[in-house]
Order: sequence, then structure tokens, then C-alpha cells
Amino acid sequence: MKIYHFSVAAISLVTGLATMTSCGKSQQSQQGMQAPALTVMTVTESNSTLDSAIPASLEGENDVEIRPQVTGFLTKVHVKDGEKVHQGQVLFTIDQVQLQAAVDQAQAAVAVAQANVNTAQTNADNNKILLDKNIISASAYQTSVDALNAAKAQLNQAKAALTSAQKNLSYTTVTAPVSGIVGTIPYKEGTLVSPSTLLTILSNNSAMQAYFSLNEKTILDLTDNGKRTLKQAVDSMPEVTLQLATGNIYPYKGKVVSISGVIDPTTGSAQAKAIFPNPDGMLHSGNTGNILMPVEHDGVIEIPQNATYEVQDMKFVYVVGDSAKVHSRPITVAPLNDGKKYIITSGLKPGDKIVTEGIGISVADGMTITPIEKGEQPQTAPQQ
Repeated sequence: MKIYHFSVAAISLVTGLATMTSCGKSQQSQQGMQAPALTVMTVTESNSTLDSAIPASLEGENDVEIRPQVTGFLTKVHVKDGEKVHQGQVLFTIDQVQLQAAVDQAQAAVAVAQANVNTAQTNADNNKILLDKNIISASAYQTSVDALNAAKAQLNQAKAALTSAQKNLSYTTVTAPVSGIVGTIPYKEGTLVSPSTLLTILSNNSAMQAYFSLNEKTILDLTDNGKRTLKQAVDSMPEVTLQLATGNIYPYKGKVVSISGVIDPTTGSAQAKAIFPNPDGMLHSGNTGNILMPVEHDGVIEIPQNATYEVQDMKFVYVVGDSAKVHSRPITVAPLNDGKKYIITSGLKPGDKIVTEGIGISVADGMTITPIEKGEQPQTAPQQ
């Protein structure tokens, strides 16, 4: 069996090499773990305006129900669902045969009545000559005058019947009473319709009415606890913004025009109405969205939402402490927010520094960072 002998010097050499290698790796690791440079902000109190989002439903400025005024079969549908039409444009045509026949009959009756009036007029004129010559009695003349008056009355009656028949015939052509957008058309050509039939709804959407509710507290705030009227409150309200169902912001501002003076006891709110211009026809009756109403807040702490993170419905921020070490701190926020900022109700005070970037990715509790105030440039190590 071979026995290997190692000298103390050899063992010391190996140990020294291992120690040097370990120290080198440790130094390399420390160099690679330099504190990351992250943007921070100093918390201050300020005045803030946040938008309160209130659900709203939209209606056209004038939604008109289109119903026929006569009974008959639809012979022609001239428009399609969603088509934009102008006032006076033909929408539907109803069978005209019977009503045209009624007009022709009424015209014939007028002609007969006119002939009777002409005959009665001639008789009355002749009898007046005979009366002047004392050939007939006054009563005989009066009889001819009465016959003339009766014939004229029948003529007027025939003319009224003709006007009615012509009017009914005109009802077979259904036109748009206002300019707007055609709604759903559920009936096709050949369908029997009557005055109770809703052919479609024509929405005049050149301007849109947005209906939403304001709670009792908001109304009291707007009226300064009753020190001014609702009309004064409405007149002084700023313009409002409409957030569409997609989350996008409607490009045109609106104006609140009315607030109901009656608060619904079941909901504790009153209905309000805002008007939005709709020159591009983007909005339609039945659309929904949110009214974004600006609300003033004085002397509050406001931070960006992306500077926070959430754990089990609790919100936290990273506060920069001594030696640039960050610590997680719980905060509470006001329920009102605009989707970009939070108003802090507890957890922060003026002068605190918080991290505003890398939340949830680059930051961890107890980490040491290189804080950079917004607008500053990080200092880089000089190149070797």
C-alpha cells in the first residue's frame, strides 16, 4: 500500500489559494450588488383636484317614436338601421291604393256639390229678378236662397272630406320629423301596420343628454348647505368630462344643466343632467359611461398610484429611511381617485420620501437604494 506524505508548506499553499479565490468571488459579488438608482419623491401637502366618477346613461336630445297614422301594408322601407337621416326624408311608404281611391271619390263629390251650388245660384239670381218685378212672392225667393245656402254647405262638407282624404293619403308617406339616427326597424315590407305600431325610434343626437345621480352630501356641498339655490349651484359648476364605456375620454366637454330638487328617499340621491355636443355622431342613445366631475381638496397629501402596491386589500408604499434603506409602510387612501393619484388619509406625513418606480419588481423591504429625486440625474461611477 502506498502512503502519500504532504508537507505543511504544500497544505498552506493550497489553503492560501482557496482563500484568495473565495475573497475574489466575494469582492466580485459585492461589486455586482451595488444599490440600484431609483426615483423617489418627497411628500408634501398641496391643493388637489380629482375627478369623481359617476355612472351615467345617455339619450339623444330628442328621441322621436315613429308611428304610422293610418292602417295599411308597408310597401317600401326606404332606410336602414343606424342610418343618419335629415328632416323631411322619406322613411316608409304604406299602401296607397285604397286611400287614393278615397281621394278620387272625395274629389268627385266636390265636383257634384259645386255643380249643385252653381244651379242653386242661378235659380236664386233669376228669382231675385222676378221678385223685383213682383212676379213671385218673397217666400218663393227665400226658398231659392235657402236652397243655395244648403248647396254651399254641402260643397263645404265635400271639400272637408276631400281634405281629410288627401291628408290620410299623405300619411302613407312617413317622413322624418327631425334629423337624427334611425333606430331598429323590426318590420319588413308587406307587414300590416296601424297607428299603434312602433316602426322605429329616430334619435336626434346632435347633442346628447347624460343622466346621472348626485347623493345628498354632494348636493349639500354644491349648495353650501343651502346658502345658495340649486340653479346658482348649477350655473357655477365647472365643465364635466365623459368617460366612455371603453375607458377612453370623450373629446368634448359637457355642462351640467339641471339637478332635480327632489331627493329619492329610496336611493338618497337626485337626478342630474349634463349636455354634451355630438358633432361627430360618436354617441348614441343607450350608451353608458361615467361623468367625471372635478372635486377640490385643500391641504392634502397626494401620491401617484404607481408608487403603491397592494396586499390583501391593504395598500403599501416604500419609505426611504436612514442610510437610503427602504421600508414597507401601510397607508390608507380616500375613496375618491382619478385612476392616477391617491389622496392619503393616513400613513404618510410631509417630508417623508417614498419610492415611485420599480414597485413590485426592483424594490424589496430592507433594500438599500440610491435615491434620485425626480428631475435629477443619477451619478455614474467614473470609467477606468
